[in-house]
Amino acid sequence: MNVHEFQAKQILREHGVAVPEGYVAEDAASVQDIAQRLGGRVVVKAQIHAGGRGKAGGVKLASSPQEAAEHAQNMLGRPLVTHQTGPEGRIVKRVLVERAYEIDRELYLGLVVDRESSRVVFMASAEGGVDIEEVAARSPEKIFKETIDPGVGMAHFQARRLAKGLGIPAELSRQVTGFMLGLYRVFVAKDCSMVEVNPLVLTAEGEVLALDAKLNFDPNALFRHPELADLRDPDEEDPAEARAAEFGLSYISLSGDIGCMVNGAGLAMATMDIIKHFGGEPANFLDVGGSADVQRVTEAFKIILADSNVKGVLVNIFGGIMKCDTIAEGVLAAAREVGITVPLVVRLEGTNVELGRKLLEESDLDVISATSMADAAQRIVEAVRTGGGAQ
Repeated sequence: MNVHEFQAKQILREHGVAVPEGYVAEDAASVQDIAQRLGGRVVVKAQIHAGGRGKAGGVKLASSPQEAAEHAQNMLGRPLVTHQTGPEGRIVKRVLVERAYEIDRELYLGLVVDRESSRVVFMASAEGGVDIEEVAARSPEKIFKETIDPGVGMAHFQARRLAKGLGIPAELSRQVTGFMLGLYRVFVAKDCSMVEVNPLVLTAEGEVLALDAKLNFDPNALFRHPELADLRDPDEEDPAEARAAEFGLSYISLSGDIGCMVNGAGLAMATMDIIKHFGGEPANFLDVGGSADVQRVTEAFKIILADSNVKGVLVNIFGGIMKCDTIAEGVLAAAREVGITVPLVVRLEGTNVELGRKLLEESDLDVISATSMADAAQRIVEAVRTGGGAQ
């Protein structure tokens, strides 16, 4: 789950992490009033769930309230296209207006979960204000890391070691280390999957501020944080992905033409790989989970077929807890309700697989029953190419 920059900064502020003074506005007149209160010289920042806003014209410095209003007028209600939004961009519905500061240095700070160590890793770099991926590719030695023991938490000496690596002057060392420890507290308290401050700035006045902030939350832990539900912005989410979440489905839209319905993330990845191996392109990643019933399968079909690019559907399900004949009945019932008009290939494996395949073969629907993943992938790719049905 993602949140807007202004929401991330509010969470940081609540945990004692310093952020610039700023306010959110949805129209140019409000922006002008805010800029007046902040002294006139401000930064106007488009609020969308995407990085690269500055390069795309979504972050503008204004030297007067009137100029701030003009910048807001040029952003609000219009799409902002960045390298993360795709060519269609995202419509800007609100802007964050912050006091402008004289910046001495820009740094990078970030926390993520490292899969190799199964621990949180705190990363820091003296090259702030640019994508950390660029720094990692160009100068990996400029990224300093501290692996945090979950039983102890982030120690002061780790924060001091990172500050030393960044070349923080002695008079600001306490502020910077306190800032780092505050970020770690946020990461743990909110069950984050990522916390990123880029850039962290050292100002001419000796302040240490999160000029930009990004928080991602672990969706599996959201039940512990009902307060975060109010921060969701449906306008920033893919409508199909949001609908899938309502039914407990994991869905990610892709750019191909073959819809994939599976149970299990590993099987989803393998299914997409084998489709590409045989020359096809997956249109989505859709995991119905281990307890796929008729309703969930029906909704899955609806979501897949709502994509006009889908020219065929591959159902690849392993019957473990749920038997293959039950799965087959669910697929057939869902297919009848939805009214599938594109080629449909179904590959089942597991308990009662022969009974499940028999139900598919004897049904009145034009279903292609496959016996293996390779067979299923070849059949759906061929069916999409030729526009054919069962073979």
